[in-house]
Amino acid sequence: MGDPSGIGPDTTLLSWSAREAEALHPFAVFGSAEAMRGRARALGMDVPVAAVRDLDEASEVFAHALPVLDLGASGTEDPDASVVLAIEKATSAVASGQALALVTNPIAKRALRAIPLPYPGHTAFLAVLAERYCAVPKPRPIMMLVCDELRVVPATVHIPLSAVPRTLTADLLVQTVRTTASALALDFGIERPRITVAGLNPHAGEDNLIGTEETTVISPAIAKLQSEGLSVTGPLAADSMFHEHARSSYDVAIAMYHDQALIPLKTLAFDRGVNVTLGLPFVRTSPDHGTAYALAGTGRARPNSLIAALRLAASLGARRASVRSEAT
Repeated sequence: MGDPSGIGPDTTLLSWSAREAEALHPFAVFGSAEAMRGRARALGMDVPVAAVRDLDEASEVFAHALPVLDLGASGTEDPDASVVLAIEKATSAVASGQALALVTNPIAKRALRAIPLPYPGHTAFLAVLAERYCAVPKPRPIMMLVCDELRVVPATVHIPLSAVPRTLTADLLVQTVRTTASALALDFGIERPRITVAGLNPHAGEDNLIGTEETTVISPAIAKLQSEGLSVTGPLAADSMFHEHARSSYDVAIAMYHDQALIPLKTLAFDRGVNVTLGLPFVRTSPDHGTAYALAGTGRARPNSLIAALRLAASLGARRASVRSEAT
């Protein structure tokens, strides 16, 4: 459900209402049935909300009611705890194979303060849960933003811009590109993905006149990846690699920092972008927007990004299930 005070309940109700028109795969909400009913009343939406015991029952009622695996809290008494519990329960369900994929509605970073360890958001927490529920070494998850026109991966994410140069290393870029290439092959069916890498500085450093990271960090990483047989090009000037003709030359772009990746994607598809987490042992997507507290309950929230996230999660989950089936 995400933060019960944000627009997650709004977009979820709207997505369920559009389930037939959008041909959505059945989904269930992990969260509070009371909070979902309250938001439906606030929006004047006639959406029946059914508290269900398990995902089998959720599948049975989805056609005529929004199924909620009710965690018993409205989100008003202890919103942090209810958000964390919903993430844990939903991740357990997808990790055990009860669910095809995980879609997370937005939370505010403060919502994870209920956990005794400091996580900057969903993604770092999901890495811990993957280790807990899937009995795998703790993965290093990577964020990829997806729309019809573009796939882009920021090598560094939620850190100050001043910290990017010292955080960016050749090893970090190599790991990021390897994980991205593997995910595109496994989940998107692109056997040998074409990967392009942006420079950090204006004009990609312009032969060390405007910064040296392209020479000292980015180019050595690209050379190593090319020696491994990956199709990697760059570093390219970021201001000229996102127009339509340039995008046709690659399957994914690797950006050096958060805004370098998200500005082009949100410009192209502000309402349609999806966040896909790479490197996890299960499929996870989310809408490419935040909690938008000011829009919650106003009727002005749009479900486009959540609908796109639900649709992509179903597609990727089905592909992984097919791969597992073929392997056995």
